[in-house]
Amino acid sequence: MTAIQAVYVRGHEERPDPKPHVVYRIEIQAHVRSWQMWRRYSEFVELHTELTKSTGSSPPAPLPPKNSLAILRGPFRDSSSMTEERRAGLETYLRAIISAKDDKWRECYAFRDFLGVPVGRLGTMAEGSTSSKQFSSSSWLDEHLELQAKIRDIRADINKRDALSDRGDVSASHTANVQAKKKLAEALSRVRTLTQGLQELGMAAMAQGELQRRTDMVARLQDDCEKLGKMVTVTRQASRPTVTAAPSSRGFTNVTIAPESDRAALLSLSKPVTRVFGAKKPQETEMTRPLDDQGLVQLQNTQMEQQDGQLATLTHILQRQRHLGEAIGAELAVHNELLDELNNDVDRVGGKLSSAKKQLNRLG
Repeated sequence: MTAIQAVYVRGHEERPDPKPHVVYRIEIQAHVRSWQMWRRYSEFVELHTELTKSTGSSPPAPLPPKNSLAILRGPFRDSSSMTEERRAGLETYLRAIISAKDDKWRECYAFRDFLGVPVGRLGTMAEGSTSSKQFSSSSWLDEHLELQAKIRDIRADINKRDALSDRGDVSASHTANVQAKKKLAEALSRVRTLTQGLQELGMAAMAQGELQRRTDMVARLQDDCEKLGKMVTVTRQASRPTVTAAPSSRGFTNVTIAPESDRAALLSLSKPVTRVFGAKKPQETEMTRPLDDQGLVQLQNTQMEQQDGQLATLTHILQRQRHLGEAIGAELAVHNELLDELNNDVDRVGGKLSSAKKQLNRLG
């Protein structure tokens, strides 16, 4: 998923210039910030045309009818209700693009420009661009989160390649490997841009502790890219014949059943060989019983990937809470300063009242 988490069309207003028209307020929420844009319906039409032209297919949801306001306007039709219907239709249109499984529409430059995504983020979408981009502190974090998601996508492609290779589908395995290489090349380019952006933020007087933390974040991204680079150059080879099981309801398609001869040989040993998962006595389950060593490794990798995804989600939540805490702290500091100024003003006025009271006592 991209750094844009949600899009809403919250309201509208009528403007007289250059001629009477209606504009809609779009609220965009990212990981660590939010902003709003005002767009006319005609701009939505231009966006729809550009997305269709750039991607070769129409977005997943249609725009509300262009002339519905003019056709339905009349003595028995409330114009405010028609505007509200169009607002709801435009919100559905944008949210369909954000939630679509295919990211070709939301990754399009026209869509990001329409939503006013910061320039530092837009620059990463230009293919072949190697110049340094301008990042703000929040947009840098958004780009880092997007790169983490990109790396997870590359790992998924590599796992898919290995699964297809084990099933003997050489053509599909090669296609998945090519996709992983393309995504890795893009990720490396964006990591370099992120590093340059961090250097610029460091020269812009970023706190030393925060600069060191982000340097470590970039170093981890570089390590991940280096490991993935080695993985995409290695093609998995089947070392022995295996029997592929039919896809199960649990979603594991690359499941191999150990030959009966192997099981018989294991059971005939005087000292049975068992899988050791910890201090407790190991027990077979319905999930592990039909699997051999290779199948168990894949099952473990799948569960680890799920845990990594959950940890990444928790990390995003904690980072957002941290930024909210910092914003609240800054707000409290401002309020404290205002209260100090108010105290000083009260003391000053109190002194003046005391002097005035003394003068009145002398006059009386």
